[in-house]
Amino acid sequence: MTHARTIERLIDDAEAEARREPFPVDLPVYEKAERDPLRPILFAGSLDAPVAVLARDLGKDEVAAGQPLIGAGGKLVRAGIVAAHGGGKNEEALKYALLTNTVPFKPPGNKAYAESVRARFRPFVAALLGEHWKGSQVLTLGTEAFRWFEPYYAEGEAFPGSAATDARFETVYPCRLPCGDGRFKTVDVRPLPHPSPLNRKWYSRFPEMLATRLAEAEGRK
Repeated sequence: MTHARTIERLIDDAEAEARREPFPVDLPVYEKAERDPLRPILFAGSLDAPVAVLARDLGKDEVAAGQPLIGAGGKLVRAGIVAAHGGGKNEEALKYALLTNTVPFKPPGNKAYAESVRARFRPFVAALLGEHWKGSQVLTLGTEAFRWFEPYYAEGEAFPGSAATDARFETVYPCRLPCGDGRFKTVDVRPLPHPSPLNRKWYSRFPEMLATRLAEAEGRK
């Protein structure tokens, strides 16, 4: 697949959008990390990986490291990815998955970004997944990340009723991402609960659920 722009140009374009009009960013966290708050942290991991993981947005640990999914929940995800490939250090997860977020910036106070902000940066995340990433299996973490895919649902204008129930964690949702020149890329979206320790309903079960979803996505089940 040929790309209309390089991945570096995609990141530059996302930065240009960030500079075009102000939006909320957690400035103290970026200042502490000595990072430009308007330079997107778009992804980490391999563009060649078969599996991508989409979370909501960055936390302070992610800004400090310059990588998505490296805080408490992210470490749990990385550990599960590594375990699925025979074990090793958490950073080895970057060989087996692409890690990204619905918005490549950190919101103030860890509150979810407004839909207007998500809409501004949606084209860049969609281009990352549709044009640059070579895989087709996506695991989403939490409601906002899962619902990010709803406009792309391949079988209707909205997700089916199962998407609002616990059945979504055992369901695959085919989605079609635009990838330029009128072409589309089909991906299988497999939702998971958010891996936060505060998510009491699912936190203890998350490692098992992640292992199951990875096995499905990688054809091991």
